Amino acid sequence: MGEVGKCWCGDLSAFFEKSKPSLAMIFVQFGFAGMNIISKMALNQGMSHFVLVFYRHLVATIVTAPLAYFLERKTRPRLTFTIFCEIFISSLFGITLNQIFYYSGLKYTTATFASALINLIPVITFLMAIIFRMEKVDFKSRAGQAKIIGTLVCVSGAMSMTFYKGIKIQLWPSPFHFGEHNESDSKNEDLTKGSLMVVSGCIFFSTWFIFQKSISKKYPAQYSSTTIMCSLVTIQSAVLTLVFERGHYGVWILGWNVKLLTAIYSGVVASGIGLCLMAWCVKKKGPVFTTMFSPLVLIIVAIVGSIFLDEKLHLGSVIGGMVIIIGLYFVLWGKAKEMKKIVKIPETSPTISSSKELNNMQHDEEFINKQQSEDGHKVEAREEINHKISVDTEHSLKEIVTYAQ
Repeated sequence: MGEVGKCWCGDLSAFFEKSKPSLAMIFVQFGFAGMNIISKMALNQGMSHFVLVFYRHLVATIVTAPLAYFLERKTRPRLTFTIFCEIFISSLFGITLNQIFYYSGLKYTTATFASALINLIPVITFLMAIIFRMEKVDFKSRAGQAKIIGTLVCVSGAMSMTFYKGIKIQLWPSPFHFGEHNESDSKNEDLTKGSLMVVSGCIFFSTWFIFQKSISKKYPAQYSSTTIMCSLVTIQSAVLTLVFERGHYGVWILGWNVKLLTAIYSGVVASGIGLCLMAWCVKKKGPVFTTMFSPLVLIIVAIVGSIFLDEKLHLGSVIGGMVIIIGLYFVLWGKAKEMKKIVKIPETSPTISSSKELNNMQHDEEFINKQQSEDGHKVEAREEINHKISVDTEHSLKEIVTYAQ
């Protein structure tokens, strides 16, 4: 029984160790889904999206600063003016403007609708990487064709969600009504406006990935760069709030309500824990693995949003969301195939070596085997001598004992 228990515990431990990245990403997606739900609730209750961005990153700065100080104080590289400028631009476009546009769009749409459009981020990033010549597409390979087809499918899905509504679909009647929905005289106009704002936010967020590739090489201090970005976003969003919300000083007051909960939850879970877990998963499994879990947010938000926010889906949103997810996996499949091809190149390189290199390798191998054989003979001879010495010593001791008696 003890052996069976140890074996079972060992298998469970190995399974848990292997599943850590998957479990971490599932946790992150649940965290992002919760952020979308409570953000929509706060916006429905009149919270300014400028103030939401400010408080979210103020909390995130407080959370990530101790990590940056204690974990990277000895390994943190010098922050030059050039690197600071890159981080500033990345923060302005990739985070500040991204979230302001996203939250603006969330006001005019539903949490489920916005979560579906977020899946466009990998595709937009791919297109921007091609424009800046950071990504190459081989139109003759299956991987390249899959990425192009996936991109076109995602764009068609986004257009379907934006311009086609269809009949209303409600998963089940909601017993909860947290806040009133933000509706206008023309719902179709709001849906189009909200879609354009969310897509604009996705474009801005894609620029963050483009800048991040350069920043991660020049300033390889993950927690420190995150803290600097969050602090810069706090300052940038504060300035924008003062400009666009001038005269409305009451927007800064949160109170003990869902607005305060949204600021703390978004800062700690989404910008703090979530960002660290995603960075860890990218390091362990790569960016393709990390991105594959993003459609999970849409499913969680659709279920939770229908329960707590009484959100009703439209047929166009359902079809468009499914089309976007299919297109996304085409792009990810193509990227994964290319990554496997790149990884296999070093493993196959010895087979294409010249005959001279192969002869040198065989000569080196023979020399090593000969050396090991000689060393083996020396060890055997040494052991034989030691054995003979021990036998002679034992015989001499016996003679001494006999003589003493």
